[in-house]
Amino acid sequence: MSPEERNEIVKYRIERAKETFNEVQLLIKNEFWNGAVNRLYYACFYAVTALLTQNKIDSETHAGARQMFGLHFIKSGIIEPEIGKFYSSIFNSRQAEIMMI
Repeated sequence: MSPEERNEIVKYRIERAKETFNEVQLLIKNEFWNGAVNRLYYACFYAVTALLTQNKIDSETHAGARQMFGLHFIKSGIIEPEIGKFYSSIFNSRQAEIMMI
């Protein structure tokens, strides 16, 4: 992947993260709590995958993105552990919701 392509993907994912976060606010306002958790997870997922892509770190799955984020950014101290805990928490909430379907 060329640097230009990488930058376009990162830009796209950041925009998706922002859009999705705006959806979260609407869902909360209307008390759609499960939908809000789901969209909050995806807003974070898009931001995390943008960060991974920017740093040339590949992941194939949601769990892989979570693992690479933890390994390269949380454990290394670049990002605070509380953010990693939050991301894991909403990942688990989303997984629990999927299992209930």
